[in-house]
Amino acid sequence: MGRARRRRERVLEHLTELRRLPIGGAPEPSFRARLRAELLSGALAAERARPAAPKHARRRPARRRPLLSHLATFGLAAAMMISAFATYQAVPGDSLYPLKRAAESTLVRLSSDDAERGERELDSAKTRAKEVATLLGSSDGTLVGETLTEMEKSTRSGISRLKRAEPRSPKIEKFARDQKEVVGPMLPQLNEDQQTQAEGYLHYIEGLAAPG
Repeated sequence: MGRARRRRERVLEHLTELRRLPIGGAPEPSFRARLRAELLSGALAAERARPAAPKHARRRPARRRPLLSHLATFGLAAAMMISAFATYQAVPGDSLYPLKRAAESTLVRLSSDDAERGERELDSAKTRAKEVATLLGSSDGTLVGETLTEMEKSTRSGISRLKRAEPRSPKIEKFARDQKEVVGPMLPQLNEDQQTQAEGYLHYIEGLAAPG
């Protein structure tokens, strides 16, 4: 049970780190090295745990694993990392975007309490704001409106949970300030309907920073 819990915690750590990457950004070399080391250590552990064949069944000397197998392991690890990075850089409309949202939902569901879940939902709201900024000027204005809606939905849900767990948490005010700095400059580049959405959102988060 302890080993399974540690594996779960490592997965959550990796997902959280990847979510914090800026859209179009690249992971730190230290993160790539750590993930690669863990993938390889897991493969080696599985190899050591493989039961030995009975003596009477050994008709020929065991051969070492060929170099090709090691290369395949490295290739699989690299492919997994590249896929993860591409997924977390996806924006609405990209083929990998549903996987990104599914990973975010998994992080929220695996949260241990309301405070942690609320923080992760606010992280999702921040990600939606960055995606809107990336989509500005897109020919498909529907995606911008949908992403603004999802941003507000995650914000309200996250704030509600965080207020229940930590009513006077300074994280709420900090979130409001950060979001205002991202969403405010977008207004001139949005169409009329989108501006109405964004202004309503800004009015809501401004109230979060007010004392009381």
